[in-house]
Amino acid sequence: MLCKGHVLLEDVPGTGKTMLAKTISKLVGGQFKRLQFTPDVLPSDVTGVEFFNPKEKQFEVRLGPVMTNVLLVDEVNRATPRTQSSLLEVMEERQVTIGNETIKLPVPFFVLATQNPLESQGTFPLPDAQLDRFFMSIGMGYPSFEEEQQMMRIYREKEPLEEIKSYFSSIDEFVDLQSQVKEVHVSEDLEKYLLSIIHRTRQHEYVSAGVSPRGTLAFMKAVQAKALLENRNYIIPDDVKFIAPYLLSHRLQLTMEGSMLSTKRDIIDDILHVMETPVEEGV
Repeated sequence: MLCKGHVLLEDVPGTGKTMLAKTISKLVGGQFKRLQFTPDVLPSDVTGVEFFNPKEKQFEVRLGPVMTNVLLVDEVNRATPRTQSSLLEVMEERQVTIGNETIKLPVPFFVLATQNPLESQGTFPLPDAQLDRFFMSIGMGYPSFEEEQQMMRIYREKEPLEEIKSYFSSIDEFVDLQSQVKEVHVSEDLEKYLLSIIHRTRQHEYVSAGVSPRGTLAFMKAVQAKALLENRNYIIPDDVKFIAPYLLSHRLQLTMEGSMLSTKRDIIDDILHVMETPVEEGV
């Protein structure tokens, strides 16, 4: 959210995706809405619709669920490509056009979309070009034995979501924090290190299309945001290594041979392993 990006969560149902979205909205003090995608969901169900009010004898606009701060879109790959495109356009433009009226989305605006990677029946996979619009793609995974045991104990005693308070005095304070990301210093050596990783993805034998320039800018922003969250005004190599798998993997398009012999995550890990790490310098 600090980078004004959106996240795709690829995981099975019941791993806490809805809880995560609600927690984020409460922490920033914003509104939360949830949208369940199915094949019969229309673009107007996402953005809103213009209708004629016979009582007032005029056209009116009914806004869709995108008019919120945090939007959870469950099973984004179950909607038709037309509906998917309407959502992704809103994510990119941060505004909706209904009839002749263009309406800006609330600030901040963050989409957390989910899809189950194990199910293919009745789904419409997101094209690679649309996947690139997601800032990050993350798999939550199952909790460890100890984490799940702790979760059981917590839920026996209380409802944890009810105890979460906003971390910020106002939502404007969070928006101000977003503006501080670009002030984090990126040294020339780390700039070259980051770019070298990007260019390696375009030259890898198993990759037909590497990370786009949009991905390059997202990579830099994410690394800066990580440093800011750790109270640093400069980035270090570990920031780059930590962010790379989550931000770059879903942006790769693999060759047929690559799809059979490797995974996107493995390719990023291999690139990081062979890259020479610059000497860490504080600023």
